[in-house]
Amino acid sequence: MVNPLYDSLFGGHSGKTDTFLHLADGSTISYGAFLAMGARMAHVLTGLGLQPGDRVAAQIEKSPQALALYAACVQAGLVFLPLNTAYTVPELTYFIENSEARLIVCDPDARAHLDPVAARLSAKLETLGADGDGSLMKRAEGQPDHFATVPRGPDDLVAFLYTSGTTGRSKGAMLTQSNLLSNAQTLQTEWRFSSADTLLHALPIFHTHGLFVATNVMLLAGGSMIFLPRFDLDQMIANLPRATSMMGVPTFYTRLLADARFDKALAAHMRLFISGSAPLLEETHQQFEERTGHRILERYGMTETNMNTSNPYDGERRAGTVGFPLPGVDLKITDPATGQKVPDGEVGQIEVRGPNVFQGYWRMPEKTAEELRPDGFFITGDLGRLDADGYVQIVGRNKDLIISGGYNIYPKEVEQVLDAHPDVLESAVIGVPHPDFGETVVGVVVPRPGCDVDEAGVLECVSDALARFKHPRKIVILPELPRNTMGKVQKNVLRDQYGDLFQNA
Repeated sequence: MVNPLYDSLFGGHSGKTDTFLHLADGSTISYGAFLAMGARMAHVLTGLGLQPGDRVAAQIEKSPQALALYAACVQAGLVFLPLNTAYTVPELTYFIENSEARLIVCDPDARAHLDPVAARLSAKLETLGADGDGSLMKRAEGQPDHFATVPRGPDDLVAFLYTSGTTGRSKGAMLTQSNLLSNAQTLQTEWRFSSADTLLHALPIFHTHGLFVATNVMLLAGGSMIFLPRFDLDQMIANLPRATSMMGVPTFYTRLLADARFDKALAAHMRLFISGSAPLLEETHQQFEERTGHRILERYGMTETNMNTSNPYDGERRAGTVGFPLPGVDLKITDPATGQKVPDGEVGQIEVRGPNVFQGYWRMPEKTAEELRPDGFFITGDLGRLDADGYVQIVGRNKDLIISGGYNIYPKEVEQVLDAHPDVLESAVIGVPHPDFGETVVGVVVPRPGCDVDEAGVLECVSDALARFKHPRKIVILPELPRNTMGKVQKNVLRDQYGDLFQNA
């Protein structure tokens, strides 16, 4: 192949009139039209002087044109750097400077703020709006509909994704052609996607879930996507009858369940519901199955690896687990102190190895050496265990581990007890500084609608289920938990907010 990723995902669709994207306004875009759009954009990129391997930083709203920019970068051999639309100018400046991006693509309204950044960093700047307006598409008008695909090898970089940076500087994960293609091929096979599928797509495309999982799998399968700008409950319910499959974060499923219109009849024709990017409560699994008859398929992945594990398509999809390692992925649970495997059933850090694992962190050789072992195993930073049947259970992040009075406390264990309280909708458990114990446990809970959570009652519930050293010393009641764009609870925000609860204890 000249360019393995482009040839596999896009190359076979040139000129096809089959629908690729169903848009929210009812219009459609065929495969052929989409690839022609990407080719015109590739001509613009190379016309701006960009060379294979150069980085293109894009902070733009989700749109067909935004997705075509990804295709253009792959075809032109450029490294695509999608950036969260919520990032501020100072945050963007770090990503652009660190990646040494040659081109910045932003919303037209952001140009005035980013022009000085581009000038200082000697980067070019073009604009692309949510409606397809902006200077990039104006430049693309009149460009040829075909572009000679730039040859690339399996180990050539195709994308950077920056980590969230909650424990220091964000790190640029370098993803190769082989990383993305191997994972898409595995997922298409494991999840049985074909050209008959229509995926309901309401995820952002600056994240691995919406871009490298959902989009790459559908391109490989030759199916179509209902391409919504964002999650909108009315739009989701209106479009479900046209879909065969859906990928979402847990929030998507809880919001659907909260609406009486989402019933068994509405989901009867669906083939598959997939959840990821954040843990799905066992209660949500159960409610969803009771309501629809479908068992959500939960999987586990991360920025640096794409997908690592998945519950089976055929067989038991076990709530509270993320299934088994995907074919080609080696997974082990190790002692963080020694790196040695721990016995099955014991908690340790999750390490993975496979063709999906990234090449390293951009311009951070020391950090790469800390987290990527010489034998190829990546230390994920997640804590987990293998149950008796080999299912992987995620316990939490290594940085979230609470050490109180010398005892290790895994937040997930306490959260499961809090979540079981009849008045509690969901919870997050954090460790905060304590003068006697070093750290102590704080439980943050969200009440169920119409319920009043009694702190004493919650603590009594915990006392019956857990050893005393695991008991929260304080219960904080909030209307909702802070979450990032992908639905992950931001425990760092909670630790910052409640870190001084016991400073005068």
